[in-house]
Amino acid sequence: MTACAIEPPSTSGADGVPEAGCVITADGSYAARLAPAGDCWFPERWTLDGPEPYAVPLPGNQPEEPGTGVQPMGDGRVLIHRPSASRHLFSLLYPTGPGTGELPLGAVECPEPGTRLVLLPPAPGGARAYALASGPRSSAVWLVAGGAFGPERLAEVPGRCSGGVWLDGTGRLLALDRELGGRTKTVVVDLERAVVSPLLQIADDSDDRLLLADPDSGLLLISSDAPSPGQERLGWGVLGSTLPVRFPECLRLPDCVVTPFAIQPGQVLTPENCAVGLRVDGAFGTWVGVWRPAERRVRHLPAPEGWLAGTGVWTPEGVLRLPYATRSTPCGVSTLTAARGNAGAKEPNGKAGAKEADGNAGATEPGRTAVPAPTRPAAPTRSRPPAPLETRTPAPSVTRTPAPPAPVPSVTRVAGPVPARPVPLQQAPLGRLVTN
Repeated sequence: MTACAIEPPSTSGADGVPEAGCVITADGSYAARLAPAGDCWFPERWTLDGPEPYAVPLPGNQPEEPGTGVQPMGDGRVLIHRPSASRHLFSLLYPTGPGTGELPLGAVECPEPGTRLVLLPPAPGGARAYALASGPRSSAVWLVAGGAFGPERLAEVPGRCSGGVWLDGTGRLLALDRELGGRTKTVVVDLERAVVSPLLQIADDSDDRLLLADPDSGLLLISSDAPSPGQERLGWGVLGSTLPVRFPECLRLPDCVVTPFAIQPGQVLTPENCAVGLRVDGAFGTWVGVWRPAERRVRHLPAPEGWLAGTGVWTPEGVLRLPYATRSTPCGVSTLTAARGNAGAKEPNGKAGAKEADGNAGATEPGRTAVPAPTRPAAPTRSRPPAPLETRTPAPSVTRTPAPPAPVPSVTRVAGPVPARPVPLQQAPLGRLVTN
């Protein structure tokens, strides 16, 4: 993680995935985080949708504990979650002149040993907030803000759940990664009907997790060990599509943790053109990666100083906005524009990356069918070899001229010790949702 004094005290989440430096609403209007004040921590709200970002401190009567959770609401208030033994207290914070107003919402009791309660990602609309209580045998989804009578238990899911990804723009369909019978599969919870249905089950003996989703295009970012047993790999699919999940070779960065954190919205019917923001943690620190399913490379970009690592939001026009805080700029937003074929993108060491054409959009892993990319005007391109795959039958109409690949100084790409295996189409049901 980027060395920075403003980072929250907890930097490692479940399954070794780094936690984000702050939380941003679904529409990108507000953010919230625990900010430092000497050796203490207090909530802070950021306004991001104005001419300039600005922060509003929301200190209470006493400093907050390191395990305190915060989440911005759509109206500018901040939900705070204070765990206390088996009780979890929730309140809404808001500025009141020189002080901080607090509206208590109630508490959730978790008496069963081993139960962990965490806030779920901000829901679309920003009017409601949810929490997930994961126990040894079952998990429960709670409405903790926006209800009529305090915290309300909405649904119970057999098994121990984690994650949490919203699949629609109304806050009805919530995807959870459920561990049951020694395997992890993604399921969907219909919060209106309290119905659970399968979403992602690639193979019987694989662990499959949903990391990120875009309701506009249906693009899904997935983690699974199905293609390489014992090794988690990043893949992508499309919600409701009959095409299988694909696992691009360019997303395999040895000795690095790659975490997708934002998808470009507004790309209806063209999920393969959505830009995806990646947080990359490696021996050289933390930097930003930008990738599109239609491309066969990751563009590595230096993170802004003081980046609240793992947070950011895309605009529909393809601008990535990254919040950061330094001593000189306690509340700032850095913008990165990552156009396709951008020759000006720089690697983490400052060297310019090589320009690459978009002509590889149709390439796929063995045994998979590619999503056809939209037709683009012809332009001069420089050929380069395809990423190393296990087996490949090139299309007869395409001639590939080998050329040295563009270097990425911060990582060394080597073949994994475990060979990949094809994933049958029928074992990746991405569209079987119960929404009636």
